[in-house]
Amino acid sequence: MTVDVVIPAYRPGNKFQKLLAMLQVQEAPVNKIIVINTEEKYWRPEDYKDYGNLEVHHISKSQFDHGASRNMGIGFSESEIVVCMTDDAIPADKRLISSLIKGFSEKGPQGESVVEVYGRQLAGKDCSEAERYTRSFNYPAQSKIKTIKDLDEMGIKTFFASNVCCAYKRENFKRLGGFINRTIFNEDMIFASKVLKAGYAIAYAAEAKVIHSHSYTPVQQFHRNFDLGVSQADHPEVFQGISSEGEGIRLIRQTTRYLMRKKRFQEIPGMIISSGFKYMGFQLGRHYRSLPKGIVKKMSMNQSYWDREER
Repeated sequence: MTVDVVIPAYRPGNKFQKLLAMLQVQEAPVNKIIVINTEEKYWRPEDYKDYGNLEVHHISKSQFDHGASRNMGIGFSESEIVVCMTDDAIPADKRLISSLIKGFSEKGPQGESVVEVYGRQLAGKDCSEAERYTRSFNYPAQSKIKTIKDLDEMGIKTFFASNVCCAYKRENFKRLGGFINRTIFNEDMIFASKVLKAGYAIAYAAEAKVIHSHSYTPVQQFHRNFDLGVSQADHPEVFQGISSEGEGIRLIRQTTRYLMRKKRFQEIPGMIISSGFKYMGFQLGRHYRSLPKGIVKKMSMNQSYWDREER
């Protein structure tokens, strides 16, 4: 299978350089690396002159959208498989692409074809124990095939997939309409719901590993989860009637037990405070239409989204 990689970038740094370097040494070769770069003034072409398979397209900050920018990148591809990544996700080894490709050979329990495969995110060395556990909670060591029949058992996790590292069969992606062109967040989960409702399967490939984690402050978690709540409010066709709170409570309980086993008692208060900020942000985001527009913009992590909304 031919493979292209699509990466939205904004002020790319050292992690982006490591990402590009690792993509050059994959066991399964990458045809093109298609970068949708926000703001040309932040792009230093001399830093990337050694990458012959790099194709860069510049957009302005006002043009960026989580869905539309990735659709643009995939539109420049003619490969059978397109892998979406973020500019701070570093392949953990040389088998990332081959492990993603392998996921397409799997089938659902009723023979459903896999048209989307997402990888496992590992915590970086500099993150907290709580963040390390969160990564293992959301990205366990066991691979899994998901179909729409898992909805009753798995709830919101059925639609979980992440464009930090996610591969798509390009023809199926186009046939299903691609990502929604206008969304503040969650373009990957919204598309995953279309995949499953159309009778296809999604594979989680635990062997396809990238190093990707964040050390958000409680306030940053608030902003991020506010945008998460907005996306769920804007897409009741996906999220209505499927609770996210239960999964969040389960994560808090299990993280607390994990920190106690690790004797990292000093991290427990910070984790609980951060969880409270997440919950407040999420709930306010879900009810953003009841809030003044100026307050909504200040609460959001993606403030330029609201500038575009006003226009």
